[in-house]
Amino acid sequence: MPDQSFTEKITRWRVRAALLGIALVIILARPSWLFILIGEGVCAVGLLIRAWACGYIQKEKKLTTSGPYRYSRNPLYVGNLVLGISIAVGARSWWVLALFGIYFLAFYPVVIARERRKMESLFPEEYKDYARKVPAFFPRLTPAASVDETRFSWERYRKNREYRALIGCISFWLILAAKVSL
Repeated sequence: MPDQSFTEKITRWRVRAALLGIALVIILARPSWLFILIGEGVCAVGLLIRAWACGYIQKEKKLTTSGPYRYSRNPLYVGNLVLGISIAVGARSWWVLALFGIYFLAFYPVVIARERRKMESLFPEEYKDYARKVPAFFPRLTPAASVDETRFSWERYRKNREYRALIGCISFWLILAAKVSL
């Protein structure tokens, strides 16, 4: 298991590396209108997954086991995987797909393990039971039983600042569209 300082560094560098990665994607991209449209469709799915998750999660206050958390313990990261794939599709570049694969495999296993340890310490018994029922990443096909009656809330979505992902995606697709037009 990686030591705490390594895990913290990986967590901090994940966003910085993503910003650098987006710059590289824009440079390496060979977009066409068809691939942008397909990529935007895939992106919409990723954003919907993230929005669904953000409308349920109550970070560090309560172990969320309802909504998308009945399928995966990390639906936000599943949404990020879909967003990354959408970017690779829109960029129409094998280099971008490889870059995203390296990025995802370098950061997310560490981040998911850190998240698991944090949830185990905050909600020891609840989390143990939850982890037995719901996979860490790749979603179940059917929802796990849950006693959590939390409902989706636009207020939680806003409070979790998920609109930033939407703004970032819109900005990316506009830049990629401009690159096609050049």
